[in-house]
Amino acid sequence: MRTALYPGTFDPVTLGHTDIIRRAAALVDKLVIGIAINRDKGPLFTLEERVAMIEAECAVLSEQTGTVIVAHPFENLLIDCAHDVGAQIIVRGLRAVADFEYEFQMVGMNRALDDSVETVFLMADARRQAIASKLVKEICRLGGDVSKFVPPKVNEALKARIAQG
Repeated sequence: MRTALYPGTFDPVTLGHTDIIRRAAALVDKLVIGIAINRDKGPLFTLEERVAMIEAECAVLSEQTGTVIVAHPFENLLIDCAHDVGAQIIVRGLRAVADFEYEFQMVGMNRALDDSVETVFLMADARRQAIASKLVKEICRLGGDVSKFVPPKVNEALKARIAQG
């Protein structure tokens, strides 16, 4: 069984993320969405909320692709998380050249830790390249419409959270 791990903070999950998830699911038998706890980033949504959002979006994608897609929170090294879930592949999405610089360093470090886990890059769809969770949150905070960037239920949750202050 080919298992891949697609890690991220997913705060919140965007249409860019779901595009990568859909395309990665076509390549493997099982796709684990690793949801980083990463307390340093100070996420807008709790871990439980982010897991619930991923699970809701991935249920549909799993049904469409026939691939098992599961959410897995993690707070350890990415390579250790890959071992924990039995992943032979780490999936990373690239939006721009700036992403590549960072990802290139990460691949080097992960390969030094364990060269049996391969990293695969998927380029973001041209219509989704500008989408970043950080920008989506900022646009929403400033009253902008983010419905073109996030799934409908995530849009509702984002607007509600921003309204709470």
